[in-house]
Amino acid sequence: MSAQPFEVSEVGGLPVVAGPEEIDIRNAGQLRSALLTAAARHSTVLVDLSQTEFCDSSGLNVLVRALRRAQADGGQVRLVATRPAVLRILSVTGIGHLFSVYGSLDEALAAAPDAGTSQVSAQL
Repeated sequence: MSAQPFEVSEVGGLPVVAGPEEIDIRNAGQLRSALLTAAARHSTVLVDLSQTEFCDSSGLNVLVRALRRAQADGGQVRLVATRPAVLRILSVTGIGHLFSVYGSLDEALAAAPDAGTSQVSAQL
């Protein structure tokens, strides 16, 4: 495993954190680090989970904490989630309703700054 499996890039002026295939206790700290790096660039952060097949409670906890930090700064954490297992865990835990969730990175980038929560709630 690389030291930083969560690549942070910039797309359309917003930082994007790309999730690996699995997010769990082994790499949740690295997710936190990547989200803090991204938040230092902009109050709104996109998390691309389109390649993520699994996210456990430690990963969800990191995402919720990042959302709280972003909201305190007037920003957002927008999730891109397409895999059924990830959409299901967001739905089952209720966490999906806290976030703006999109079916593609383009949709997340195009969203208005004050977009509401869960744009793919029908899929959750």
